[in-house]
Amino acid sequence: MSPSRTSAVHGLPLPALVVLLACAVAAADGPPPPPLPEDFVVSQVSPPLHPQIDELISTASPGFADHAADVCPDAEFIRRVYLDLAGTIPSAEVTRAFLADATPSALKRQQLINRLLASPQHARRMQYVFDEMLMERRPGTTIPVAEWQNWLRQAFLDNKPWNQLVQELLAADGVDKEKRPAAKFYLDRNFDVDLITRDVGRVFLGVDLECAQCHDHPSIDGYLQRHYYGITAFLKRSYLFTDPKSKQKVLGEKAEGDVKFTSVFTQEEGATPPRLLNLPAIVDPEGTEKQYEVKPDGKNRGVPKYSRRLQLAGAMISADNIDFRRNIVNRLWAMMMGRGLVEPLDLRHADNPPSHPKVLNLLADEFLSHDYDVRWLLRELALSEAYQRGSRTQTKSDAAATDYASALLKSLSAEQLAWSLMEASGVTTQTLAAQQAALLKSDPKNGPAKKDDPLWQDDVLHKALKPHVDQFALQFAHQGGQKTGFESTANQALFLINGSLVQGWLTPANNNLTDRLRKLDDNAAVAEELYVSLLNRIPTGDEIAEVTTYLDAVSERDPAIQEIVWAVLASAEFRFNH
Repeated sequence: MSPSRTSAVHGLPLPALVVLLACAVAAADGPPPPPLPEDFVVSQVSPPLHPQIDELISTASPGFADHAADVCPDAEFIRRVYLDLAGTIPSAEVTRAFLADATPSALKRQQLINRLLASPQHARRMQYVFDEMLMERRPGTTIPVAEWQNWLRQAFLDNKPWNQLVQELLAADGVDKEKRPAAKFYLDRNFDVDLITRDVGRVFLGVDLECAQCHDHPSIDGYLQRHYYGITAFLKRSYLFTDPKSKQKVLGEKAEGDVKFTSVFTQEEGATPPRLLNLPAIVDPEGTEKQYEVKPDGKNRGVPKYSRRLQLAGAMISADNIDFRRNIVNRLWAMMMGRGLVEPLDLRHADNPPSHPKVLNLLADEFLSHDYDVRWLLRELALSEAYQRGSRTQTKSDAAATDYASALLKSLSAEQLAWSLMEASGVTTQTLAAQQAALLKSDPKNGPAKKDDPLWQDDVLHKALKPHVDQFALQFAHQGGQKTGFESTANQALFLINGSLVQGWLTPANNNLTDRLRKLDDNAAVAEELYVSLLNRIPTGDEIAEVTTYLDAVSERDPAIQEIVWAVLASAEFRFNH
């Protein structure tokens, strides 16, 4: 009997069920059975998360099934999921293989999701997402951006749990060389206590307490001044210290100092120990005031025996802190779906509740039970019908954008746009081929095996093409952290239309896209290659006719092909996820 077969009872493997039944019979009719092996574990098998999401989504809106979009076509799905999980569009070769695969659509989509989540490109994508979320594109004033991004990328290569990553961030002081990149959250904010107080609330709890610094929030009843200063109390004793030998900035801390505040509206005075929102206060252990491991002075940073700042990390990731879990699952939902269950992402309160509170609570609970596994959660979201719906509803509905009856358009981030343009135009393929050739020449013994290693390929491509990505970030990145809206400027349009970088990518050379297209005599073949390479779909009959008519009418074919490629690259369909 195959061990992979399962029973119809609780989903237990059949051998396990047989053992349990035998034990029950023996207990009733005879002497006790022998003990089970130490490694024998029976756990309750819970249903997958994605069908539970879909059930809650469909039942939350009256008449949902009447106007909900059908599952999107394979072409729409592969482009969408590649952008979300790998940060770029797929190649024409990968697109054709996926569309031609006769495997049932649900199964091949699941297999694709699994491959993408296990790829180095996924870790790179998450590096970009969380860099923007946590640091909001701040420059590397203290911790170099490259060191920080490498630390983030390695965390996602290792699938480090979110609570562990946050604990490392909030506990970092910048002293330990290996852990120093994690201190960027504090150090590159110059340990401005007011700024960090606000950002801890926004980034990790989903509440923007800035207007509660001087008084209870004037328009949001649930944001209180004591909430603001409860976070401040974790941080107030710490300070920025420049090591006199290394000249590095690190964090020191005093063993005393309380937080008091006064409302500028009512003149009411208050005080608070460290606390997160409405969770219980964290009281200093008795007798720890003025007790030090290292007393602070001009040559030494203070190291108290009891650190209030270190309590922040523990309090944040505590199972009691449901706001921590709700915030991150809302942000990951927004990354995948195009808008948060709570919008704006950092303004959750009673008068701005989640659109689907049961979904938010389910995600938060399941994320906790799966040990804050980001990769697991993204997989479940990608498998859901809510994610895989088409972009057109069956009937007109004003609520389609908020009830997830159809897929929302999402503009490409600066990094997604850069990598997608380089993939589509052939820059990525050319660069990898050059790097592989250089490797074989410099290391003929190990090069043949190394050149096909996905991690090596991702590393060399990123190093070679990062200057291009940085140019796109300067033009297309918005400030202020993770957002779900779309903004476009004249400078962005001019960068794509007249910029020498993109124009250079469209010059026919070395079998890049325009070079391949100019070698095709059949205009229908030109249209097919164009659309599969850029938009990851087969062109319609009208689109083939349009390309054919245009190319038949021009006197110079090569410049015309470049014009067509540029026109599709500059289209709204390329600029968005589908």
